[in-house]
Amino acid sequence: MNRMPRTVVTDLIVLSVLSLLGIAGYETSFGDLNFLIAAVAGIVIGTLVAVAGSLLRLGVLTTVLLGLAAYFLLGTPFTMPGLALFGVLPSLPSLTGLALGAVYGWADIVTIGTPVEAPYYIAAVPYFAAWLVSLVGAMLVIRWLPKRRTVLRSSLLLIGPVLLYLSGILLGTDEAYLAGVRGVAFATIALVWLAWRRGADVEASGDGARRLRAQKLRGSAVVVAGAVAIGAVAGLAIAPVAPERFVLRDEIVPPFDPLEFPSPLAGFRNYTKDLAEEPLFTATGLEPGDTLRLAAMDSYTGRLWNVAGPGSAAADGGYAIVGETLPAPELATLGSSRDVEISVEAYGDVWLPTVGYGSSLRLLDSATADRGGDLRYNAAAGTAVLTSGIDEGARYRLEARIQREPDTEQLIDTPVASLDLTPVENLPDVVAAKADEYAGEATSPIEQLRGIERALKTNGFLSHGLASDSVASRAGHGADRLIELFTRTQMVGDEEQYAAAMALMARHLGYPSRVVMGFAPEIAEGDDEVEVLGGDVTAWVEVPFEGVGWISFRPTPDQVDVPQEQTPKPKSEPQPQVRQPPRSEHVEDELLTTVEIDETDDEDRDRPFQIPGWVWVTAAAVGIPAAIVLLPLLFVALAKRRRRAKRRRGPNDRGAAGAWDELVDRYAELGFEPPAKATRLQTAHELDRQVVEQGVAATTENGVPLRLATLAATVDRDVFDGESVSDEAVTERWTEADAAGHAVSAAVGRVRRFVARYRIRSRR
Repeated sequence: MNRMPRTVVTDLIVLSVLSLLGIAGYETSFGDLNFLIAAVAGIVIGTLVAVAGSLLRLGVLTTVLLGLAAYFLLGTPFTMPGLALFGVLPSLPSLTGLALGAVYGWADIVTIGTPVEAPYYIAAVPYFAAWLVSLVGAMLVIRWLPKRRTVLRSSLLLIGPVLLYLSGILLGTDEAYLAGVRGVAFATIALVWLAWRRGADVEASGDGARRLRAQKLRGSAVVVAGAVAIGAVAGLAIAPVAPERFVLRDEIVPPFDPLEFPSPLAGFRNYTKDLAEEPLFTATGLEPGDTLRLAAMDSYTGRLWNVAGPGSAAADGGYAIVGETLPAPELATLGSSRDVEISVEAYGDVWLPTVGYGSSLRLLDSATADRGGDLRYNAAAGTAVLTSGIDEGARYRLEARIQREPDTEQLIDTPVASLDLTPVENLPDVVAAKADEYAGEATSPIEQLRGIERALKTNGFLSHGLASDSVASRAGHGADRLIELFTRTQMVGDEEQYAAAMALMARHLGYPSRVVMGFAPEIAEGDDEVEVLGGDVTAWVEVPFEGVGWISFRPTPDQVDVPQEQTPKPKSEPQPQVRQPPRSEHVEDELLTTVEIDETDDEDRDRPFQIPGWVWVTAAAVGIPAAIVLLPLLFVALAKRRRRAKRRRGPNDRGAAGAWDELVDRYAELGFEPPAKATRLQTAHELDRQVVEQGVAATTENGVPLRLATLAATVDRDVFDGESVSDEAVTERWTEADAAGHAVSAAVGRVRRFVARYRIRSRR
């Protein structure tokens, strides 16, 4: 075994320090410095493996294999100590976590809400990064750099620590961690090390050696002073402010898409009718007046309110993967705290009932805790989702704080917060008119909103559409249902209709609003445990106020006795009696003989055949409507045929793309709404979602549910892979597109198929 030269030891120490400075930037993601335990372990293990390989004269491949073995055997106590056997030995779950963290942890860390605490293998990310950079860097220092020590070669060794530094920025948040101190220290150490390494092989003795050391010391002092000065000036002049800081988590869409699940508000009547007396879950730690939040919906399509999808313009940040610690909301004034424990009984959904805005959430039962990686949380909405769903037996504990709600007088001069929410679609005119009417002459936002709330609450009546209700009330909150709400003699509905209507009224006035669905159980003072029934379901409206938070409005009336409409019967008025003349026994006309006079013109008498007038009347009565119906159909059919022929012409790649365009137009003509600017895959997913949402799912000839993603991907490959597309492939694409079009046409029903024949749409 050879002894390690002093210069090599110095180089290893410098690279380790630089790597530690670089990876310290992960602090903004993890929220504290606990991850440094894993990072330091990675640096030490990677460096020691490289040193051991050199001392034992192992080859490069053997050293790398030794490093992999050390990575898995020694990493468990530093990254997942809870899974270690006897505190230090690896277990099968921890070995799996070390592999998953190295491969998938990079994608997880940019979609997990900070501070990062899940999934369980997330600490393997800094451990793997530090281990890899240290192993490669140390092997280069020991085996490659001594062969020809130059400034260029030394500079190349800095690539690993620089990549760690950049990863700390890209995987972090808008708030940098000691950016100035770390940057100056990193630059100073790197520049001084390069300066000392330059000419290190020059032999000198006596006065020459002293002069060389003095020159290096002076140069190092100049470098340090220059680095500090430049770093300070650059930090003040050109350092990006937090909103302009580029981080990957701001560019990558969280994987959870709420639109994959039905709108919670669409199932409101299921709770009031089928589960009204059913215990859904029990809750401990609630106080009188508390309401449990289920979901906050800020997107309206004209058919229903739903949670905005990740591709929308919503400013709430979406749902992110979280650990036990939950991120705090940006806009909220938090007051009293709650420590609530939920035990699920008959409730079964992906939305977790919560209270206020959570600070921590712990899954208590083992079955649910094993799926902790499925937990998502929206800090702005204060709502949580377990994508794999919860069912009977699930338990979790939530620590939260309640939003303070000032009185109306305290908000008179407070403006509504400016937030970018998804624009509403198909706002009924009657809703807009009622919003202006109910807001009245009020000038401040809070007075206008309270006026709308008061008008709905006092002028309307409550009915869940049950048999015991005095008047029928149709479910739903689409545009047609809200029009019915305001155009009937009396406003009749429940929380679903009134909350949906008021939220739209607020949007009409230009105020951000959302509909929140949850439960409002009766809680008495001193109740330790509360049983929440399906009949406790409720919905309300929230509007954000600048510097205060989201203020709630509850427009649902309490009145249930709807006045019955009574139509008075018309009074019968007696008619005067008229004396009829006596019948005559003799009719003089009977003595006369009837004479038929031929009044036909001479010209008409000479014609051999004449079409009767009733034929013309019948032809006009039938022909004109038939022409109105069939002529447009003929013109549209010809236009579609011309469109189809045009798309099949030209190069084969365009012919394949034309098949996809023809299919999308077919969907649009059937009443679906393809996105205006989207890729083929995005369009396919959106159309499949609409098909499922409308309950008209189509199937192939083999009975398999029709999905457009496969065809979209195939057409993308034909268009973009750069290879020539055969005539047979084009024919096959058109055959697949036609089959898909026929399948969805058969599924939507006769009426929509008939209407589609009069529609023509072209994407080109």
